[in-house]
Amino acid sequence: MTEPITRRERMKLTRQPMPAQDPVERAKAFTEVNTGYTTLRAMVEAERCLQCAHPVCIDGCPVNIRIDDFIALVAQGDFLEAARVIKEDNSLPAICGRVCPQENQCEGTCVLAKKERPIAIGHLERFVADYERVYGSGEPPPVASPTGKRAAVVGSGPAGLACATDLARFGHEVTVFEALHEPGGVLVYGIPEFRLPKEIVRAEIQQLVEMGVKIETDAVIGMIDTVDELLGEEGFDAVFLGVGAGLPRFQKIPGEDFIGVYSANEFLTRVNLMKAYKEDAETPILDLSGTRALVIGGGNTAMDAVRTALRLGAEHATIAYRRSAKEMPARAEEIEHAEEEGVEFEFLTVPLEFHGDDDGRLTGVTLQRMELGEPDDSGRRRPVPIPGTEYRQDCDIAVIAIGNGANPLLAKTTPDLEFTRWGTVAASDETGRTSKPGVFAGGDIVTGGATVILAMGAGRRAAASINEFLETGVWEAPAQV
Repeated sequence: MTEPITRRERMKLTRQPMPAQDPVERAKAFTEVNTGYTTLRAMVEAERCLQCAHPVCIDGCPVNIRIDDFIALVAQGDFLEAARVIKEDNSLPAICGRVCPQENQCEGTCVLAKKERPIAIGHLERFVADYERVYGSGEPPPVASPTGKRAAVVGSGPAGLACATDLARFGHEVTVFEALHEPGGVLVYGIPEFRLPKEIVRAEIQQLVEMGVKIETDAVIGMIDTVDELLGEEGFDAVFLGVGAGLPRFQKIPGEDFIGVYSANEFLTRVNLMKAYKEDAETPILDLSGTRALVIGGGNTAMDAVRTALRLGAEHATIAYRRSAKEMPARAEEIEHAEEEGVEFEFLTVPLEFHGDDDGRLTGVTLQRMELGEPDDSGRRRPVPIPGTEYRQDCDIAVIAIGNGANPLLAKTTPDLEFTRWGTVAASDETGRTSKPGVFAGGDIVTGGATVILAMGAGRRAAASINEFLETGVWEAPAQV
């Protein structure tokens, strides 16, 4: 019998890298970049876990997965039990294992991060979820006996799906309303195929359906029904608002109305929902062969947009970001992948004006160099223009990826619901309760643009509060939202 390895021996093991496609080949295709761990690589990586007496990695996870337990099971080769442990707290592990910024959350708090590289928690989560999808029984998680209570979940993004899952487990009848024609929200229309394949999203949503959750698509709440109508004639006992923040922001500079200037929201939605990632797809922006693409921004959405432009045939794909590389909010892995694929970076640069031809088509942009000044409210140094550094750069397509705001439809159709000055729903971080009795909210519609896992955490907290409300009938509005 093999003796278990010691703590010192574990600390000598090196982190297992994530296998990936060749950069030259993958930049021409929409197939998934990361190819996943083998069983051997997963078990070796799991052996690195020190199994801390007080696993702080759990505190770093917004949904508090029992990380130490599932990793111990991976090390033993019991992958299906590991999947069961994860799904007690996370209903979308194959998604989160691919797109969550673990380096700033669970992995960022791992004790091994102090001396070496942390445990690859995200890669292991992905491995376990993928293994279960292939080799598992396919049975959905158990649900409680029906309570007779009905809950409406508006939006089928991460917050809505997490909330719906927990509400179904509590035994409530749940209906999810999705404005677009396919459920998944940003998971489907916002994140590219090469980073999150649509089949992965569909598989995890299907398990929700098998738990008894109903999903209605092409259902824009505020148009087909208002929130008041859901609570009234439609007979729902509670409503959760998880509609995200999908209203694109522009910089309000001259020339933004030229043909060829897109918001990242529109650009990625067209590619995803019109299936431009397929060879036989037909979409107005399918062929960017030989073009010069410029993406404004430095977050994950900007990386998604510029890498998508490459795959659609752009000859040159450039990121223009107003701060330095150090301040970029995008995940380190996404920046690294973009660099490997040939994306060019223009740091400390902002656009001043777009230029076009007589037909109204984009031909170029005037940019200006910046320098970093004092820190702003985000804690990052504020970019300051350097006089006399303006220059012009040719481009055929420009994508603005500087964030999103809240759609005003809810505010127009629910006048007694309180909103913040940024247009987001005012709700308690802990319970999701809003100023309107029976109405809860969470995710980007409350916080503004954030991560998948943070939205899921908000959805789960709201589900617990909704369950309490449905059981007791007591409504306690948050003291301050």
